[in-house]
Amino acid sequence: MKNIILLFICLISNTSIDAQLKIGDPLPNIYLPSNLKNEVRLLDYSGKILLVDFWASWCAPCRKANKKLVDLHREYAPAKLEIVGISVDTDRSKWLKAITKDNIEYTQLTDPHGFEAKSAIQFGVEALPASFLFDPNGKLIAINPTEQEIKQQLNHNKK
Repeated sequence: MKNIILLFICLISNTSIDAQLKIGDPLPNIYLPSNLKNEVRLLDYSGKILLVDFWASWCAPCRKANKKLVDLHREYAPAKLEIVGISVDTDRSKWLKAITKDNIEYTQLTDPHGFEAKSAIQFGVEALPASFLFDPNGKLIAINPTEQEIKQQLNHNKK
């Protein structure tokens, strides 16, 4: 019985490791509803640098990061950078209030199932905030990049 339990634990841990996106992986093809009630496809953002940011209204570090992302968006979007926030909030009204309070103007999507959300699983999100930077070809170039790293990529990919 101990061997069966150990085997089961190994299988589960390998599954979660394999689910984590790795540098060079392609942008997952995800469709999610936005705060504007339209459905958005992540692959529609190819051709530009894309930052996908997982967050929630109850996550204090996420809310602090939102302020920096708002400034980054105002400085670089839409010509050089697209930012897409994906909330794992289970309460839509709290999510919408946080968007308003944080003055978020970039695309906001919701996958309201917490860490069990399909998008969170596809990206391998296990803690918040979590962000993923993709190049214009849709390849992952950084996981949880700093503001400086994002700006370096923007300068590196000047057209």
